[in-house]
Amino acid sequence: MNKKTLEALSVMENRVNSIDQLLQKEETLKDIKLLTELNKERANLQEVVEKYQDFKRVDQDIEEAKEILETEKDEEMRGLAKLQLEEAQEAIVIIEEQLELLLLPKDPNDDKNVIFEIRGAAGGDEANIFAGDLFRLYTRFAEKNNWKIDVMDMNESAAGGFSQISFMVKGDKVYSKMKFESGSHRVQRVPKTDSKGRIQTSTATVAVLPEVTDVEVDIKNSDLRIDTYRASGAGGQHINTTDSAVRITHIPTGIVAASQDGRSQHDNKDKAMTLLRARIYEAELEKQQSEAASLRKNAVGTGARSEKIRTYNYAQNRVTDHRVNLTLNKLDQVMEGNLDEIIVELVNDEQKNKMIEHIEG
Repeated sequence: MNKKTLEALSVMENRVNSIDQLLQKEETLKDIKLLTELNKERANLQEVVEKYQDFKRVDQDIEEAKEILETEKDEEMRGLAKLQLEEAQEAIVIIEEQLELLLLPKDPNDDKNVIFEIRGAAGGDEANIFAGDLFRLYTRFAEKNNWKIDVMDMNESAAGGFSQISFMVKGDKVYSKMKFESGSHRVQRVPKTDSKGRIQTSTATVAVLPEVTDVEVDIKNSDLRIDTYRASGAGGQHINTTDSAVRITHIPTGIVAASQDGRSQHDNKDKAMTLLRARIYEAELEKQQSEAASLRKNAVGTGARSEKIRTYNYAQNRVTDHRVNLTLNKLDQVMEGNLDEIIVELVNDEQKNKMIEHIEG
């Protein structure tokens, strides 16, 4: 491992030690904001520092074994030292690889909650039904991860499913796993409405937006137009009786967000503002990506809704993720929320491409 990297790791270790000392001080414990910031910073550094400490221990084992081999004449001691050296040299290679991955730039949004937007696209009623299937898939996956889902807005389809549904997923590092779901999802199956049993290809689009705060996206009240209207479809007890639904338009950009699934106008306004911030943030990111040619160059794709990322073939019980050329013959299990095998491949691919960019840089 090069000298510059070792120096950086040493700085991180010293910073953790410094934070530990600060956390023991009474004035720190009284300052909730500072306490929260220090605990968050320590949590971000902890894994890499612990791995660095593993590296130092194994490196020390290597030095001790080499010293014994240089000075010791007893064959039994030399044999033990040689074995220790071989084991330590193998271990340190693995630790160095792990450290390299840990030191790669992290997506600043990885720790955030996310907002999903699923829309039925090509395929009419069948596309809307599939949008409903995807919502159920993500709901099941969220349950397995002990995440919470909060529906923000939805338009149910008469044939089933949704023409559009927006919902928030709250939990630990949700975006780090769910960001790969953005794009066009293609389904191949026989629609229930087709009496001739012909396979139809339909699509639903998914957008995964990180939850953003008003600090990250500055929105002036003077730039907003807020409309209220009577909600329709399933929802709270006030549906169709009061103007509880809220639509907010950001006048400078023309971006619109609405919510009608909340229990009150105030609740719907909060949800619509959360959704609006996320959409404005996404629009700004897309602008930056366009100006910089591509902010995200890795093979897992740009996350554009038009990009076909996955095909779900019901007849052959097959799901294929086109970004990593992964095919699993267990679509039935995937649709029950078992996404981990796919996500692991996508995470590994992202890390591999970050490593390539790091080396090239």
